[in-house]
Amino acid sequence: MSITRRDFLNGFALTVAAGLTPLEILRAAPRQISASYYPPSLTGLRGNHDGSFENAHKLGRAHHAFNLGGAKVEEQYDLVVVGGGISGLAAAHYYRKKHPQAKVLILDNHDDFGGHAKRNEFKVGNRLMLGYGGTESLQSPKHVFSKEALALMKELTIDIDGLASHFHRNFYPDLKLSRGVFFNKEDFGVDKTVGGDPYLQVADDIDPKRLNARPIRDFINDFPMSKQDRDALIALHTSTRDYLGDMPKNKREAYLAKISYSTYLSRHVGLSATAIRFFQSRSNDFQAVGIDGLPALDARNLDLPGFHGVAGLGKISAEAEAELRDPYIYHFPDGNASIARLLVRKMIPQAAPGKDMNDIVLARFDYSKLDLPENPVRLRLNSTVVRVENAKGPVDVGYLDKGGRLRRVQGRHVVMACYNMMIPHIMPELENDQKQALAMNVKAPLVYTKVVLKNWDSFMKLGVHELYCPSMPYSRIKMDYPVDIGGYQHPRKPSEPMCLHMVYVPTIAGSNLDPRTQWKMGRAKLLAMPFSEHENMIRSQLQRILGPAGFDHNRDIAAITVNRWSHGYSYFLNSMYDDDEESKRIIATARRPAGKVAIANSDSDWNPYTHAAIDQAWRAVNELS
Repeated sequence: MSITRRDFLNGFALTVAAGLTPLEILRAAPRQISASYYPPSLTGLRGNHDGSFENAHKLGRAHHAFNLGGAKVEEQYDLVVVGGGISGLAAAHYYRKKHPQAKVLILDNHDDFGGHAKRNEFKVGNRLMLGYGGTESLQSPKHVFSKEALALMKELTIDIDGLASHFHRNFYPDLKLSRGVFFNKEDFGVDKTVGGDPYLQVADDIDPKRLNARPIRDFINDFPMSKQDRDALIALHTSTRDYLGDMPKNKREAYLAKISYSTYLSRHVGLSATAIRFFQSRSNDFQAVGIDGLPALDARNLDLPGFHGVAGLGKISAEAEAELRDPYIYHFPDGNASIARLLVRKMIPQAAPGKDMNDIVLARFDYSKLDLPENPVRLRLNSTVVRVENAKGPVDVGYLDKGGRLRRVQGRHVVMACYNMMIPHIMPELENDQKQALAMNVKAPLVYTKVVLKNWDSFMKLGVHELYCPSMPYSRIKMDYPVDIGGYQHPRKPSEPMCLHMVYVPTIAGSNLDPRTQWKMGRAKLLAMPFSEHENMIRSQLQRILGPAGFDHNRDIAAITVNRWSHGYSYFLNSMYDDDEESKRIIATARRPAGKVAIANSDSDWNPYTHAAIDQAWRAVNELS
């Protein structure tokens, strides 16, 4: 395959011959940012982008100590928030509700606010395309959201049912499209797409009755596998056999919690390595680990096969049931970036026009208004906090600005809404038990890539709207969610541009390593990959899958944005390696207030969801009051 970069720069197909690129405009921005500063429009390598982590690595890797003694106090606030993601923004909002006259400063190391709630914008011709670079949707808001999280949604004008009504669940089913599986030649002997996948997704956006699925026997019999493997997979899905045999029923759940799903399929079901490989990446998107790191009991919660005939297993929890069965239709076109934008607009009204959840979608933000001296709430980007010290009076906060200069501000209170594993480096005076507990939250690396196609004819010819790839870098490839809201419209015709969502989790497949180890290794891999390597990988995989349907990557790709999250999902309990009660103690120790400093972020709940980020902001602010 020939890949040329002659007409492709920083992820976007070039249509001009001269002038500054958006990236150059951003890099040229002074501390007082101008109206031309607009990070959502940047393509190329985003997420934990270059420039967002180097100063943090001076702390965490080089163990550089930043002494604030020689730095003068430039500003004083009632609250300083470290981290401008949803948890940090919510903390600022909650604090202002308790203290309406409070002056608040929010500091973030990225060039945009929102944290993982990242907005991606593309202009293709005269059409604006939106994408979510991270946090995707509201997960089961009617079942798992706390009253505080629901109240915040209401304050932000987010009507849960109204949001769902903008999601057209039958759009792809009405086009006779289904989900499919792509088998690659290296692992299955041939490159082949098999449509009609009957598998339900966790929290599926498609009505289970409208999957356009094939009967399980027909679906599996089309797999490029031996008859023996196909028959074994069919039996796995249709048999009521008790695969745990004579194991005492009262020991089964504990046993399944301590072995991986791949071990279960091999040891108890008797599947071959090839048949097991079909499932390897089914858990990548939701769990950020393959089935060798997925407890068998959790596989049951994900509705993976092999447990229908196993006696002695209790009902799955109400929360797991909700996550599995609730429709995944509470979605803005830019994902939960709209929540971050609503929070910022509420606290800094001059930053963007509008009044509700509908007009936020197309609202153009003026980033030059975020950090004005007259603002009661100021949001300062490109600012990496490197030191927080409890003093007898206010809390000292030191940060490195975009130019690398050490700045010092003070806050009557501080909320640490940043990645929790960084806090021991920023606050070295913490007790050792708290530092050790905070370090236990090893975040999962993952990549959300957005590829804007000039048309989606190839998907129509293949008859699929989404693909699962068991053995390729990107395990999930799907066309965008069909949402129309606030004047934004999802493409209707295959001849129109379409935004693809692609998920790559750098797992160490088949290693049987614990998630923390896999995630550290995966993070190192991600940080070593330049954009060009990502681009080659994306183009190669899309060409192999869509090429037989007439796709040409050189002709048909308009833009690529790689949202690289070296530190993605918060760590969450894995029963193969974590004890439930001990994990609760670790969480409580990690988020213990320290003087006038409280700790937020979804990390502080070991729960990588937006509602957890909000709940932890609520808790942290109340601990300060």
